Formats: sequence, C-alpha cells, structure tokens
Amino acid sequence: MKRPNAVALFVLVCSSLLMLAETAHATDISGTISATLTITENSKLVGDVTCTVVGAPCIAIGAPTLTLDLNGFTMTGLADGQMGCGTGGGTVAVEDGIEVNAQNGVIIRGPGVVRQFRRFGIRLLNSMGARVTGITASTNCLSGIFLNGGSDHVLEDNVSVRNGDPNNPCGGI
Repeated sequence: MKRPNAVALFVLVCSSLLMLAETAHATDISGTISATLTITENSKLVGDVTCTVVGAPCIAIGAPTLTLDLNGFTMTGLADGQMGCGTGGGTVAVEDGIEVNAQNGVIIRGPGVVRQFRRFGIRLLNSMGARVTGITASTNCLSGIFLNGGSDHVLEDNVSVRNGDPNNPCGGI
C-alpha cells in the first residue's frame, strides 16, 4: 500500500484549517442592532438590519484591512423614512450607519443600502485607503458618505440620494 506524501498531507491539512478558520471567524449580521456592533473581522449582512442604536454608530469598524459586505441587504436607522430629519433644527444625533475611525485599508462593499441615519450613512474618519463601492446612501440626515481626515480612499459606483435636511443640506458624498 502506498503511503501519502507527508508534505502533501501537511499542506492539505493546513489549507483546510485556514479555510475553516476564515469562515468560522466571519460575522454574519442581520436583524435588529440595539447597541453599537464593533466588528473586528470580515463580516457580511445576511439579512436586512434595523438599527435602534441611540447616540452612537450602528456598526463600527474595529480593525484595519477588513471587509464589510452589505451583500444586497439594507441597513435602516431611526430617521424618518419620508423626510429623513424632517425640518432640521436642534442637535444632530451622533447616529451613523457605519463608522470607520482610524482604521486603514477597510472595504465596505455593496450592493446594499444605508438609509435613514440621523447623521451620516457611512463616515470615514482619520482613516487611510478605504474602499467604498456599490452602496446606495439614502435619506440620511447629513451626508450619505462623509470623509473627514485621512486620504487615499476609493469611492466608486455609489449612489447618494435625498441626504441632508433644510438646515444641513450636506447631501451626497
């Protein structure tokens, strides 16, 4: 009987473990999020998300070089679906859909919709080299996608519609 090559067997076992580790560590996201969900590994939406988080972002990216895949689903915040923020005025709540704060090389990938957040749909703050593609940002109280600090971002194939309010007509990207 022929014995398997030890090196080939070792490579097969290691590659199998790596594939299992990658799928086992990914976070599948759906349903209601009531406290900020900080993700630290590649994650994807597996259903629509309703965010009831008050005064904080819905999803925070907590590690560099990870991917959040909206996977064709929708994230919905607490703003009014028809008017976004209504007539404005008062203090804008710090409620972003997705926040990337001081993380580099992050990918946020659509298709998918980020809507009705009482501040920004997606906020990139002091980050470098983020890639946001295929996202529709709609009816958010300030900008659909907001860049503040950092550089070397790639934004492509995104749609931003009906964002801002009469007192903060920020709007798009």
